[in-house]
Amino acid sequence: MPDHLVISALGSDQPGIVTKLTSVILDRQCNISDSRMAVLGGDFAVILLVNGETTDIAHLQQQLADQQEQLGLTIISKATQAQDSKTERQSCIVDAVALDHPGIVQNIAGFFAERNINIENLSTGCYHAPHTGTPMFELQMQINIASSDDINKLRQQFINFCDELNIDASLEAVTYP
Repeated sequence: MPDHLVISALGSDQPGIVTKLTSVILDRQCNISDSRMAVLGGDFAVILLVNGETTDIAHLQQQLADQQEQLGLTIISKATQAQDSKTERQSCIVDAVALDHPGIVQNIAGFFAERNINIENLSTGCYHAPHTGTPMFELQMQINIASSDDINKLRQQFINFCDELNIDASLEAVTYP
């Protein structure tokens, strides 16, 4: 059974940074099974889930630590396990848009945390509204709820919660073909 390694890297944005990092991973015969990459401000940030044989993962972890300066990245890595999927889960997509102000992510994350619902994926961004130029905030997240949970009840609670905060939001089950 392959081992897993989570790699988080941050450095100044520059062409070729993904190629450099993924070359080190490939050289150790490891595979990227999940990733998130983004340019934030003037920096590049990446989170990778890598799998491979135990010895390859151990060598990769050491090589990344040794080559941080050469790669121009600050790298943190941590051994992890494959995600356990013992219980049946239903994936949902949450979208929210509001006038930009502090606390939106904390409020929405808190709503789901109070219900013991895990956030699997989260992305946010800011933009200016057409015509008015008003600063707007948008959020999209994927959550997983137990299959036994009533999605319609959760949706209504969430919409009511967001209405109180003047956030336009939706919560929809993900359907796969």
